[in-house]
Amino acid sequence: MSKIAPIALTIGEPGGIGPELALRAWQRRTDNALSPFCVLTPIRILKQAIDQTGIDIPLVRLSDISETATAFTSALPVLDIEDTNASIIPGTASPATANIVIDSITRAVELTRSGAASAVVTSPIQKSALYAAGFKHPGHTEFLAELAGAGTIPVMMLANAKLRVVPLTIHIALAEVPKQLTSALIGTLCHITAKALQRDFGIMHPRLAIAGLNPHAGEDGTMGIEEQTIMIPAIKKLRDDGLDVIGPLPADTMFHEEARAQYDVALCPYHDQALIPVKTLDFHGGVNVTLGLPFIRTSPDHGTALNIAGKGIARPDSLIAALKMASDMAHKRISTGA
Repeated sequence: MSKIAPIALTIGEPGGIGPELALRAWQRRTDNALSPFCVLTPIRILKQAIDQTGIDIPLVRLSDISETATAFTSALPVLDIEDTNASIIPGTASPATANIVIDSITRAVELTRSGAASAVVTSPIQKSALYAAGFKHPGHTEFLAELAGAGTIPVMMLANAKLRVVPLTIHIALAEVPKQLTSALIGTLCHITAKALQRDFGIMHPRLAIAGLNPHAGEDGTMGIEEQTIMIPAIKKLRDDGLDVIGPLPADTMFHEEARAQYDVALCPYHDQALIPVKTLDFHGGVNVTLGLPFIRTSPDHGTALNIAGKGIARPDSLIAALKMASDMAHKRISTGA
């Protein structure tokens, strides 16, 4: 397998579980065959996490990310970023550390876009603390899209070993979903998803399944008309474009094992319709992947967990899965020439 550049791991919310998870992921690097990664953070944040959690591992400050692979075998590599010297209290998200959070993400993207890093893996952020500091973006994904440049359309995919899902609409009220669900939206997101499955997952002929919005996928219009007026025309156009698409399927029967064998990704009209099955199948192994970016970005599929921060009990499963998926995607891009 070809070597890839190091993975850039952001620190996320310093008062959350991100620092602890970085320590635990490196601690389990051998058991999980992790590719070399470095953490972009003031090193004192990780030192404080070691003191608080008792996870006593060695750290090494890098002068350049290219030193990661050599350092990784014996210590967790850290690439220092500018420190605000704000106090960090486990379990408390503070606007005073917002610059650290934002700079970590920005630097990780810069390194990845330059080729010095192979992927960005982002630790969870506390959006309320960033908003209080003047952060203007709804979340990680929108900020990454801005860093990627004009015209970027980010697509959120949640994935584990058993299922990949893409919500067609995300953080909006259920009553707003029929208003935002359009044939054009379905077409755009399906094309981006199909291209990403080819480039980043090595699935040359991706099979897409689209869930219906209404019970029984509308039951021929008797339980809702969105399938007839919006979804079926979009699917017909996608098929005409050469994509392998099935649907709209009744959501209550498309996630059991035999049904999942018929497709590579499920696209669902609203947030919970997509996230409930993927989290039920493997809650701790889920990964958030942003498709449509000019660089690879994965993230653990959980939040900052302020309630357990600093207690030494956070599970690193999802971060480890995110690191592994980022590595796999980077290798796929090499093999497909993307």
